[in-house]
Amino acid sequence: MKDRTFTLLLTASTMLCTARTSGLCADWFQYRGPQVDGVSRQSIQCAFPAGGPKCVWRVPTPAGFSSFAVEGGKAFTLVTRSLDGAASEVCLALDANSGKELWAARLGAAKYPGGGDSGAEGNSGGDGPRSTPAAAGDRVYAYSPDMVLQCLDANSGKPLWSKDLIKEFGGKNIGWKSAMSPVLDGDLVFVAGGGQGQSMIAFNQQTGEVVWKTGDDAITHATPVLANLQGTKQVIFMMQSGLVALEAATGKPLWRFAFPYRTSTACSPVVAGDVVFCSAGYEIGAAACRISKTGDRFEAKEIWRVKGDKPLGCLWSTPVQKDGFLYGMISFKQFGSGPLKCVDLQTGAVKWEQPGFGAGQVMLAGNYLVALSDAGEVVIIEPSPEGYKEQARFKALAGKCWNSPGLVQGRLYVRSTKEGACFDLSGAN
Repeated sequence: MKDRTFTLLLTASTMLCTARTSGLCADWFQYRGPQVDGVSRQSIQCAFPAGGPKCVWRVPTPAGFSSFAVEGGKAFTLVTRSLDGAASEVCLALDANSGKELWAARLGAAKYPGGGDSGAEGNSGGDGPRSTPAAAGDRVYAYSPDMVLQCLDANSGKPLWSKDLIKEFGGKNIGWKSAMSPVLDGDLVFVAGGGQGQSMIAFNQQTGEVVWKTGDDAITHATPVLANLQGTKQVIFMMQSGLVALEAATGKPLWRFAFPYRTSTACSPVVAGDVVFCSAGYEIGAAACRISKTGDRFEAKEIWRVKGDKPLGCLWSTPVQKDGFLYGMISFKQFGSGPLKCVDLQTGAVKWEQPGFGAGQVMLAGNYLVALSDAGEVVIIEPSPEGYKEQARFKALAGKCWNSPGLVQGRLYVRSTKEGACFDLSGAN
């Protein structure tokens, strides 16, 4: 009976679209897509010529682990540039069809202590912005490493409003500074980082006014996710105390799940039906809980927990889920060599693993898994718990790729610490 309930809830969760993106959820307007779950309902093809699929455009994207957010024909990302002799964090707007730069807006100083300078290419590419912008209509939102949330005009880059969570909300930054991306839902934008009573905040997208604020929890480097659990729309934060789920519209606390913190947690939670998965490196490990509801009361009950970096500790590569199985680059500091794994969400058992992916990122596109290795290869795999089933592979980028891929209308948007590119996977050409 539990398995049947899990399957039904999983199907309902997969079909969910937010009010912001009802319909086909065509645009990839924020980090890891509309639900921040790395899942696209669009289909792709994987029968390519020997040289790989058509590269629509390729542009420099110097320094940073920011990904592309695509909305309204524009692709937004954060890079590092030298402006007036100083390294600056810059929000770029590119034409999504041509890669042409439309505008560049300076956000602040590009200062990122530690982290990011090791990996598959040693010091090549360096460090840089870790957050991904989010866009809605004529506005784009960026959250700086110093925890300043800025709203820009999507057509010009002109500043519209900003909120400094340290100065205005008593916030305290984290080691290596914030890497959280802003998350949009309806007319709200969610971030975390404020002080007591306001560590998690929802702002009105248009005005910047506080809609709700709550909590005393310290932040991690992870970005929150959206989910509909037991009939309630929720935003789930990965805080230093563990998972904290709030009613998205009101900020009402719904449930918590204790999960330890050490040094850095950068992997977002993964929701599959009524099960929520979380993971971290630095000997923390991974766990899964099942969310139930009795009357108005939610409860998170642990179903399994595995300690240590092996086999399920994640550095920052957030897996995706399909049909009750996780697929992702689940490893800790195995740059260049780390495996892609399939994990049973009900038990935590590793079904299979394939080495050679490193600390890259994955997304699910229809019936295919799209993996971007930290060395810049795109690998398309049929997700199956029965074994690793590679369908296609091509070299997409130079540089270090710790950035998440995105998909819009059959076009794959990828970037690294050196360049960004768009590939046509629609099969139309």
